[in-house]
Amino acid sequence: MAEADPVSGSNDARAPASNLMLRVASAAVLAPVALLAAYLGGWSFTLFWVFAAIAVLWEWVMLVEGALWVVAGVGYAFVLLAAPVILRADSGFGLVVIVLLFAVVWTTDVLGYFAGRAFGGPKLLPAVSPKKTWSGAIAGTFGAIVVAIVVAGFFGSFSWTAIALIALLLSAASQLGDLLESWIKRQFDAKDASSLIPGHGGVMDRLDGFWAAALIGCLLGLARGGFDAPARGLLVW
Repeated sequence: MAEADPVSGSNDARAPASNLMLRVASAAVLAPVALLAAYLGGWSFTLFWVFAAIAVLWEWVMLVEGALWVVAGVGYAFVLLAAPVILRADSGFGLVVIVLLFAVVWTTDVLGYFAGRAFGGPKLLPAVSPKKTWSGAIAGTFGAIVVAIVVAGFFGSFSWTAIALIALLLSAASQLGDLLESWIKRQFDAKDASSLIPGHGGVMDRLDGFWAAALIGCLLGLARGGFDAPARGLLVW
């Protein structure tokens, strides 16, 4: 076995901190843009997700091989566009649901990252994503529940129990979406979907959790509220 290079080791030690700073800087730019688009609604919101869906589809096509995989990518990108747009179109509760989705997904991701690094422990699904731990998954889920209740409280009087259960479902969906994307990348020996976002990889790397949470939220909202009130169907029980 070759001896460790002290210079390389030093660079490796600095890499996580440098990557974290890039992630924070990128998030500080992208998060306000996403929230502004959600607040504006209408064509501004739709165009935001059109661009996101196009970026994800481009990354997917560059990543995969085979016609069936490309077809799956078209469906993936379509869901990323359609689910949030359908929910936001609900004039009464659309904004609340989108902000709640952001809050749940971002909290799940951030707390999962830091709790996993702090506490470690058993891996969640090492064959697919070797860095994710049960401690991170649990911390992210409980944090998402708390944040969802607080966020929903700013917009009105909702059932705390209902919001907690919705947050639990959406947080679990978000983590499954993350694992799904990790599995897809493993099929093609890729670490990131692309390098479009500094410190974050690709657009798909950042939106995999939101994709899954928005899909589940949209399906549940449509089942209860139809196309006229999908966001109300999701929130009001």
